[in-house]
Amino acid sequence: MTVSELGERAVLARIQATLSATTRLTDGLVLGIGDDAAIVAPARNTHVVLTTDAQVEGVHFERLFSTPQDVGYRALAVNLSDLAAMGAAPRYALLSLAMPPSLLVEEVERLVAGVGRLAEQHRMAVVGGNLTRTTGPLVVDITAVGEVAPRRALTRSGGRPGDAVYVSGSIGGAAAGLEMLRANPEAVSDPGPEATAECVRRYRRPEARVRLGVALARGRAARAAMDLSDGLADAAHQLAEASGCGIEIEADALPIEPAARAWWEAAGKDAVAHALSGGDDYELLIAVPRTWGGRLRHVRSRVAEPALTRIGWLTKDRGARVLRRDGRPTELPKGFEHF
Repeated sequence: MTVSELGERAVLARIQATLSATTRLTDGLVLGIGDDAAIVAPARNTHVVLTTDAQVEGVHFERLFSTPQDVGYRALAVNLSDLAAMGAAPRYALLSLAMPPSLLVEEVERLVAGVGRLAEQHRMAVVGGNLTRTTGPLVVDITAVGEVAPRRALTRSGGRPGDAVYVSGSIGGAAAGLEMLRANPEAVSDPGPEATAECVRRYRRPEARVRLGVALARGRAARAAMDLSDGLADAAHQLAEASGCGIEIEADALPIEPAARAWWEAAGKDAVAHALSGGDDYELLIAVPRTWGGRLRHVRSRVAEPALTRIGWLTKDRGARVLRRDGRPTELPKGFEHF
């Protein structure tokens, strides 16, 4: 049955039933799905952090490479990553769907279940949204709301020359995973070797670094932060520019996902360049003053995973450079841009 055959109200009722469990997971929810708007009561002495991100079929995902659950999971994960980069704890989300009439109701239910599963993991309530018809591709639009203590929020503009630059986890896995899926669409159901499967998983179901971001903010262990939605190179450019600094990155220090490096090198490609410019990693890039090492170690004693790797530093001289093994700097490539 398609959404056009079932009707908007019946589709909404199924969505509400699927997401009902999330409304019991967070404090402060006064009124959830079912009225013209939701009502929440933020905790005292907190700042509300809001972000929104749309996932458009054909631009951000292909149903050939992702299950409906993957699409829903990913749509919320990219918003959670923005909250993580601000050091904000997730609280609420609004889900809007622009659906072609031919979309199957079963696919909608599975997509919403993907959103709900990730929301439950982060004790986050999905409190409302919107349904609309489109003659174009499927669009999944989520607005996420988080909370952070006053003067604890992380921003892109807080860095200073001399700050050490770290990245969480590994990079390049998601970009390589998408290439693997394009080369072999059967990898959706049978990703093959464990290393390949990890890259494919990184693309289909990215992990937002919420615990790390919140701990960094609460512990005042980072001065600036940004997530890697459009690649490490893009984040490095933007964080340095917002902070009024330059940035230098050591190529040999980059924690490139081993299977991604092997994939690119087997194809005769520059693994460093592809890992820097590839998107969808959703790791965190942070700037930490050299005198804050004790604070950072304290955070790491509480949140050990993912790993943090120092990859460079902020500089007085503007510009973004990569230091290769021969010691000669080259210009940092650009990251992904929509236009």
